[in-house]
Amino acid sequence: MIFTAEQIAFWFCIGVLAYVYVGYPLLVHLVSRIFPKPVANGDIEPKVTVLITAFNEENDIRAKLENTLSVEYPANKLEIIVASDGSTDGTDEIVKTFADRGVILFRQEGRVGKTTTQNNAVEQATGDIILFSDATTLYTTDVFRRILPHFADDTVGCVAGRLIYVDDESTIVGSGAKSYWNYETFIKTAESTACSLIGASGCLYAVRRSAYEPMYPEACSDFLICTNLYRNGLRSIFAPDAVCYEHTNSRSDDELSMRVRVISQTFTDLWRNRDMLNPLKSGFFAVQLVSHKVLRYTVPFLLFALLVINAALAAESYFYAAIFSVQAMFYLLAFVGWIMERAGHRLSLLAMPLYFVLANLASAVAFYKFLRGERYARWEPIRSSR
Repeated sequence: MIFTAEQIAFWFCIGVLAYVYVGYPLLVHLVSRIFPKPVANGDIEPKVTVLITAFNEENDIRAKLENTLSVEYPANKLEIIVASDGSTDGTDEIVKTFADRGVILFRQEGRVGKTTTQNNAVEQATGDIILFSDATTLYTTDVFRRILPHFADDTVGCVAGRLIYVDDESTIVGSGAKSYWNYETFIKTAESTACSLIGASGCLYAVRRSAYEPMYPEACSDFLICTNLYRNGLRSIFAPDAVCYEHTNSRSDDELSMRVRVISQTFTDLWRNRDMLNPLKSGFFAVQLVSHKVLRYTVPFLLFALLVINAALAAESYFYAAIFSVQAMFYLLAFVGWIMERAGHRLSLLAMPLYFVLANLASAVAFYKFLRGERYARWEPIRSSR
């Protein structure tokens, strides 16, 4: 059987998409089972600095500080710093009311962005372990006890916790985000055991103070930290029993905006650290980076090519016509989901089509912005009303 150029292109797109979403997760899972890299845990109790980077978080910072102070850990070994990036609301004043309970306000003047604020605040920290957090993230009381034992292993530079999204209103976007994150959690678990995490959840990850290196302003710090540590011979691992909670975005435009910013920053990090994409330099870590990030971000272009090629092939056989119909129906469902979300309706059946399209649209927009030279140093926290 002789394939035409269109058919070859069609099956190439199918093959890459199948590898990205099914093949790679299976590959990294198998590697984690066949060649696991264990971690030597120990009963340790280092001094910990919780660093909460914030900008205009007056609505959430009080609850965040109360939650952090309730975590089970000796008070004399716990330091809490709120790094305020030039907040203009009541954030700083609220933080000051916790001064008698040991909370430190580090005010960064000039609105320099999250990563630079974080860099400067780390210089003030006295903890052996720096635990990075967001102002809207709430922890379980045993979170330190779940994370810290892993640092008894000298090869571990970063430990990331598990984010559980909360969607009280069961929105379409929120349901899609929860399903997506469950899928990502499976991959993170395998990557951690097989080699090293390629990225942490920014709302809960801890780093050795001695291993932290300041990052450039436009970096996606919770992604880049893992690459920096691996370059220096340290692993980043996943601790799924260290749990935190955060509300999902409930609106598609908010989720799109957030993902465009994060992916644009990640493009910058990948480009500036492209030497780590070479398996001869970084081994299986490079396979993870290419598969989980680079190829994942090519998906929107593969999907577009697949749709166009499939449309041309649809007239040749019922098989290609049927595949084209499935594609068209999927995008129609995503569009209907978007319309219903805008109208305030909820239908979980449409969550995955909408979120899949949303995530890939964000990748395409982020790539366009990256090529144009747009960079994100500052960040505008997106807080849906709830």
